[in-house]
Amino acid sequence: MKVTLPPTSPGLRVGLFGGSFNPPHYGHLMLAQFAMRRLGLDQVWWLVTPGNPLKSVDELPTQQYRMAQCHALVGRNRRMVITGIEAEIGTSYTEQTIRFLKRRCPQVRFVWLMGADNLAGFHRWKNWQDIAGNVPMAIIDRPGSTLKAASSPAARALAHARIDESDAALLPGLAPPRWLFLHVKRVNLSSTALRAARKAKPTPILAAPLKEI
Repeated sequence: MKVTLPPTSPGLRVGLFGGSFNPPHYGHLMLAQFAMRRLGLDQVWWLVTPGNPLKSVDELPTQQYRMAQCHALVGRNRRMVITGIEAEIGTSYTEQTIRFLKRRCPQVRFVWLMGADNLAGFHRWKNWQDIAGNVPMAIIDRPGSTLKAASSPAARALAHARIDESDAALLPGLAPPRWLFLHVKRVNLSSTALRAARKAKPTPILAAPLKEI
């Protein structure tokens, strides 16, 4: 299978940030930059999925369109890499994507980045235990999701593998399962709300790119 991957080098610390990004917004960018800084990542790969298996794709814009929006959002920050890997390998399941990337890039230190709202439903993801067992995970706080995430079935099952937030910079080098919860200044934005606003007034809703870090 011929798949185009971003250039890598041994020891590269890469955050994997997956989602539909329909549309991408300032909250996504802030999350990615915050994780990069706190975890000491070299890059964040935005994995723009063909579609979320747990959500309807009836009104989902094309992957190419959503990738173009992500490019517009991150601007010229070369450490933010926009990819369509999942479409190239023919999957929309995170566990399969991670296995592929680890097989193709065995010397890269991958970390899965996920908002706290997703941790609340993580136990419904296909083979979620294998995801946690293959890469360290950084869970980033989201408005209204802190308590739900902390008490979720996945959080309880993985409680033994949680590390303190003060050890965030160590996470990419730790053997999974390992995860932590990062507290960040909350941005009350969601793609769902932005889609509703876009329907009411069909204009692009993208934030100006943040300063490159």
